[in-house]
Amino acid sequence: MMKIMKIMRKRIGCLLLTLGLLFSAAGCGTVESGRENDDGEEEKIQIGMSFDSFVIERWQKDRDVFVSVAKELGAEVNVQNANGVVEEQKKQIDYFIQKGMDVIVIISIDPASLQESVKKARDAGIRVVAYDRLINGADVDLYISFDNEMVGDMMAKALLEEGIDDGNVIMIGGSPTDNNVPLVEGAFRRVMSKHRVTILDAVHADNWRAEEAAAYIYANPLKVAQADAIMCGNDDLATQAVRALAESRQAGDILVVGQDADLAACQRIVEGTQVMTVYKPVERLATRAAEEAVALARGEEITGEDVTVMENGEYQVPYIGLEPISVNRGNIDEVIIGSGFHLKEDVYLNVPEQMPE
Repeated sequence: MMKIMKIMRKRIGCLLLTLGLLFSAAGCGTVESGRENDDGEEEKIQIGMSFDSFVIERWQKDRDVFVSVAKELGAEVNVQNANGVVEEQKKQIDYFIQKGMDVIVIISIDPASLQESVKKARDAGIRVVAYDRLINGADVDLYISFDNEMVGDMMAKALLEEGIDDGNVIMIGGSPTDNNVPLVEGAFRRVMSKHRVTILDAVHADNWRAEEAAAYIYANPLKVAQADAIMCGNDDLATQAVRALAESRQAGDILVVGQDADLAACQRIVEGTQVMTVYKPVERLATRAAEEAVALARGEEITGEDVTVMENGEYQVPYIGLEPISVNRGNIDEVIIGSGFHLKEDVYLNVPEQMPE
């Protein structure tokens, strides 16, 4: 019965997007997995994937792993890049609906702006996955990410281990429209408040524009001089922050933390200009997301011991939260190099004399 209902919903969605009944099949493009084509062969599952942008280094890894795993599972993935423009992302979702995708995976730019787009996809019988960023108020089939509160907690504890108690911190966060940002920052603040750490200032980089981190440091030299540490929303922001600090000979003196384990951040950790980064095994995230997307396309439900429910303001959605890993100078060889995330010679490029044998 569920399969019949899904087919009907998809056909209705196609009818709404085409000129009439006679042209509805052309409007649908591909339909539900398991349908045979004219040659009697089963058609491949079709997945549309809309990225915020590829400015953040890690998104390229997410894309490559997701596409590879989906292909192994018999699915084709159409990847689109919205370049940080919300209206462009909406157009991409509309395009996926017109093409009759089985599943649409969204790395949202502004979750609050995509509620209607998700509704249109669901009304057309298409399953929707919110990848790494929750889409507030939308009835998505799955939200999969890392535990973002754990990320903020790890950043704070890394600074405490460096003796930041009773100190001063500046927070340079990511996009204010990214649902993960308040989760990370909330956890960070809670730990800092318990240890009497003063937040001197907290700013955000619109659309994760990394240059805004450097701009802040240039514009606020007195405030920066009072800071013992700078918490950066990701390693891209940390890169620009450390470059700006280096110009005033403060790099290495002011503690810096970030997340994503970008190569530049890993290099700074062994060089001594960044205390830690939060490594989020994107291979695990992208692999699991691809597996679940294919399962949804086949009409299967999301199950597993790690599947919980998250409230997104309007709906309770299935949620899978993977654990991140705190990376510092003590475990970078094991976690980053040992896992193959970055090569040893690349991590130690600027300090070859410290490279382990």
